Amino acid sequence: MSDLNGRSRLRAVAPLAFSDVDRRSFLAALGAVLLPSQRSYAQASRLKSVELETVDGSPVRGMVALPDAAVGPAVVLIHEWWGLNDQIKAVASELAEHGFVAFAIDLFDSESTDDPDRATQLVEAIDPDLVNSRLIAAIGWLSALERVNGKVATIGWGFGGGWSLDASLATPVDATVIYYGDVEKTATQLEALHGPVLCHFATRDEFVTREMVERFEMAMAEAGKSQFLTVYWYDADYAFANPDGERYDASDARLAWDRTVEFLRAALA
Repeated sequence: MSDLNGRSRLRAVAPLAFSDVDRRSFLAALGAVLLPSQRSYAQASRLKSVELETVDGSPVRGMVALPDAAVGPAVVLIHEWWGLNDQIKAVASELAEHGFVAFAIDLFDSESTDDPDRATQLVEAIDPDLVNSRLIAAIGWLSALERVNGKVATIGWGFGGGWSLDASLATPVDATVIYYGDVEKTATQLEALHGPVLCHFATRDEFVTREMVERFEMAMAEAGKSQFLTVYWYDADYAFANPDGERYDASDARLAWDRTVEFLRAALA
């Protein structure tokens, strides 16, 4: 079994240590007015860097947050086109608060940005085969950890939402969460799914349109996977769940988050 102290394929990962500050009391005090991703930017500091390797030796980097429980299910978080920033790290920390081992993967090799032009360049520069192998490595690593109960899910937003689905098609996972990600797949491709899929889409999204989602639903039906699919629509715009974005919708983000946590708990129990 791999662990978080540098054994197996991990390289010199420092032992995890937590502050004496009572973070649960702190979160409770803020929780009434702030969403998880808003209130936990400071929580990003609790994450620890991890580096592992793909089967061909390419590095896989990211940040991991551990729950208080000795063992729990795991979630791979896949960032937006902005890269692995504090907002995604904060969500990972929040998932750990809910009892999940959360690994926020870095697909842009330590670069993040708030410039749309640079974000476009980063997306266009990726090697899909390399990204796929990195996600497969991350899922395999988590499933073998002693702190994980063997159950692993993927979750992603926008750019990462599409890759959340792609990762679930590339290697078996127990659940998939997609926030407004590209779901343009054929029925043949979707036959590879092994677990339930939860999707959050926005009615005013000009990128991931209702027409695309309807094609996805039909392809899922053709693949015999309709019973695995749950789709929610929100009267919002693309990226409505990102508190740093101009399209942020607090009430819909809260509802989507609550549904996500409930879904993950049920699928990974």
